[in-house]
Amino acid sequence: MMRRVGLRFLVFQHVEVEHPGAFRDLWRKAGIEWTTVELDQGEPIPADLSPFDALVVMGGPMNVWQTDEIAWLAPEIAAIGHFVADLQKPYLGVCLGHQLLAVALGGEVGPAGASEVGSYSVRLAEAARSDVMFQGLASPLPVFQWHGAEVKRPPRGAVVLAESDLCAVQAFRWGRHAYGVQFHAEITAQTPSEWWSLPDAERSLEAALGPGAGARLAAETRDRLGAYGATAEQLSGAFLNLIATDPALAR
Repeated sequence: MMRRVGLRFLVFQHVEVEHPGAFRDLWRKAGIEWTTVELDQGEPIPADLSPFDALVVMGGPMNVWQTDEIAWLAPEIAAIGHFVADLQKPYLGVCLGHQLLAVALGGEVGPAGASEVGSYSVRLAEAARSDVMFQGLASPLPVFQWHGAEVKRPPRGAVVLAESDLCAVQAFRWGRHAYGVQFHAEITAQTPSEWWSLPDAERSLEAALGPGAGARLAAETRDRLGAYGATAEQLSGAFLNLIATDPALAR
């Protein structure tokens, strides 16, 4: 993998436990420095986004349409649109970050027809075969999901890269530099227990999957962790390589 020394990432988090997870060790090994903005704690978005080489936006329990209830949500959407469309800088959005990218670029997000919680598989679209981030990934691809909203209409010009029976837009690319993935590629062995600490998380999990869902989901996660980790490594490596090899994305 080619990389440039001294890359700086900006990370938007919406709740403390939904952090970059498995990506963090991969970034450290690659020499990446990153700044985290914990939006739900009132931390401000930097006024000048141009010093950052990439923006990574994580998941969260809120929804993109709650702009009247959550004061920082509209400014975040505006910042994402500015970073991706105006500055033309690389972007990776996970779950909520995927949905925020769609809305920031003029797409539509709404409640999912059916929630996906737990271990699933997604199918790669034909376009994924030649995509710099997705080429070489298995199809069907085992993934971890936890979402009740979905991209209903991707932004104009977007290329859908993955889908499932319950969610037609599991991943998409906009331009050559902005990616959203609905599934949680960042998952680690600790992720399920961290997320269950959120208010109402265990109740909603059992409502979706039945009594004892937490223990079953933890076991499934352990069983699939090797596959999840391989996907995280490929996506992270390809994202870094994209930044390093595309002269138009240089600072």
